[in-house]
Amino acid sequence: MAKEQKEMSFLGHLEELRWHLVRSASAIFILAIVFFIFAEEVYDHFLLAHIKPDFITYNVFCDFFNLFGLDSAFCNVSFENNKLQSIKVTSQLMNSIWSSLILGVILSFPYLLWEIWRFVSPGLTTNEIKRSRGFIFLASFLFFIGVLFSFYIIAPISIHFLYNYQITDAIQNSFTLESHIGLVTNMLLGVSILFELPVLIYFLTKIGLVTPNFLKKYRKHALVVVLILAAIITPPDIASQVIVAIPILILYEISIKVSRRVIKKQEKNARKG
Repeated sequence: MAKEQKEMSFLGHLEELRWHLVRSASAIFILAIVFFIFAEEVYDHFLLAHIKPDFITYNVFCDFFNLFGLDSAFCNVSFENNKLQSIKVTSQLMNSIWSSLILGVILSFPYLLWEIWRFVSPGLTTNEIKRSRGFIFLASFLFFIGVLFSFYIIAPISIHFLYNYQITDAIQNSFTLESHIGLVTNMLLGVSILFELPVLIYFLTKIGLVTPNFLKKYRKHALVVVLILAAIITPPDIASQVIVAIPILILYEISIKVSRRVIKKQEKNARKG
């Protein structure tokens, strides 16, 4: 009888997980449909915004360098070959579907976290639930800060560099739709996920896999890993990699403080117990 109840409990958890996944997938698909319907506006004002010379970041960078009396390539931004190629018959359709799904995932991120929270929270104590109430807000805040940082800083710098990089005049740049959209969406997702580092460290510390001393000890190793990740999600120019690496290193230091705070709370609760 006990075995049957345990089995039913396990099946009940699977059923509950299934409905969480169904609702999460539904949210992504609903938003994806909206993005697909307004695909022209999404591409013109968001996904292809960085190949327009008047993009706000280029103007801000130009004014910033002029403030210090420095010449900058951002003051004369031009994209001679800014017409993207659609080589395959299905390229535009498939690209709009895929990009709509990715944007659906990005915009529904807080809801996805909420569904995860609803599935996990029944197994937490009352005190753990109270202490973790700000989890969805904090994780969503960091994620969208990553989205904004990627869209307004990393993407324009990277695209400006890559579109204007040329080994010799004998080679003509002619980029495809897939390569451009893939670059933008990979940056949006990659940088945004990296900005979740403090949240990840919080949970790893809670379950005992990470400690503040461990993070301090391997700080130099983390620097190497961060630079490698920066090289993966940015073009091969040092400026872009440094710009990506700096906020991640700051987040790493914040993560050490988060880990230390978790350990102190655990020690305090242990003394009370």
